[in-house]
Amino acid sequence: MPFSAYLDGKREDCRELVQALGKRFRYVSILGTDVTATVIRADRKSSMVQDGRGECGFVVKLHDGRAFFEYSLDDISGDKEALAEKIVQAVQTDPSLQTRMIETSVLQDEPMKQDFTRESDFANYDDEMLLNTCKELSQELLQKDEHVLNAIAMVQPYTVSKLFVTRNRELSQHYAWANGYLLVVYGGEKMVQARHVEGSDQMKEIIETLKTKTDEVIDLAKHLTKAQPITPGVYDVITDSSITGLIAHEAFGHGVEMDQFVKDRAMAKNCMGQYVASPITNMHDGAAATHSVASYFFDDDGVLAHDTQIIKDGILVAGLSDLASATQLSSDPTGNGRRDSYKRKAYSRMTNTFFEPGKDKLEDMIASVKHGYMLFETNNGMEDPKNWQIQCTAEYGIEIVDGKLTDNYVSPVVMSGSVPDLLKSISMISDNFKVIGSGMCGKGYKEWVRVSDGGPNLKVRVKLG
Repeated sequence: MPFSAYLDGKREDCRELVQALGKRFRYVSILGTDVTATVIRADRKSSMVQDGRGECGFVVKLHDGRAFFEYSLDDISGDKEALAEKIVQAVQTDPSLQTRMIETSVLQDEPMKQDFTRESDFANYDDEMLLNTCKELSQELLQKDEHVLNAIAMVQPYTVSKLFVTRNRELSQHYAWANGYLLVVYGGEKMVQARHVEGSDQMKEIIETLKTKTDEVIDLAKHLTKAQPITPGVYDVITDSSITGLIAHEAFGHGVEMDQFVKDRAMAKNCMGQYVASPITNMHDGAAATHSVASYFFDDDGVLAHDTQIIKDGILVAGLSDLASATQLSSDPTGNGRRDSYKRKAYSRMTNTFFEPGKDKLEDMIASVKHGYMLFETNNGMEDPKNWQIQCTAEYGIEIVDGKLTDNYVSPVVMSGSVPDLLKSISMISDNFKVIGSGMCGKGYKEWVRVSDGGPNLKVRVKLG
């Protein structure tokens, strides 16, 4: 699937509008976005193809030497001088506010012209083919066990085209991703849900993997019908990659988004250069750090993708910034400026957030636990960046007794406590590695962007309830 023909035809319009606005502002950028997204779903009673979170439009970002301004619009056709004047009038500030603004250095606008493309096979699969696949998977799950009350199979492909233009830069990017889901509603001793999720930019890979996971989903559902609540307490815990990622995302993801540094809403601002985790701990974030759902070539500020090491050998060494927060903090942007849509503001946001693998074998980690649990599958999480408290929920846990996994499942399981206490308790890290790109993250309760997280297995000591 090629880069958006619509955006390709708007390159000259962007250049002309940048030139017109450049007469009044020191820095001008235009981001054009064309995203197509589809939800394809089948269950026991219905099937459908519907639009997902698609969008098409432009956002103009301006800087006058003291402050940033943004203006979004659906189209930039027509008289550019008239449009520029309309934008100038819309971003006027109160004179009393202007006197309180602090002069800042001129933003970097290094010359660059490049088109980025990441290939996918989505063009080989039309909506009808994917819908039939979802129907077949749903029916297969329903026929495997009479206790399956409903079975949902779903695929969510989307393609992204973005154009970024300033005085000296003209960048474009085109890439795709899809998530595939299997979910069963299962009735037994109690009604439960069990699921499996796959993500890739190759649809063939998603479909082939989902077809091999139907028995696993049913087996998990059977175990969950017998799962009991956990006895609250402090335990030795082994995390699967999903829960490792949840810890990374909640513990030192939001807490190092540097727009929170500007507002003094994150304790991490005062802990740079300090030990915040076990010395064997290393953590990264970045669109260029790994290949997953949040891997792009440049962010919504036109900053090229980075691989940012947040924690190095247990020491907090870096945060994540968009262009505005980096300018306010006199630092270099890390390529983490992301928008919910072209109609929304750019914030410092996570992308692919994960722990580095270690040197331990998973079997040795399990064998080291006298009594504890291995936790699986992210449910949800919350973090308080100001006070460094965390709450993470796993779908289920399996009890470990005398170094062996048992058949005793507990569900759900809530992990809570102090972020530094949790991270400093890491005593073993496995040598395997997986990043899971099936989720979306909000800034507070809104501003949703696609993210991935994960890493190896961790051994930690933490409060469960």
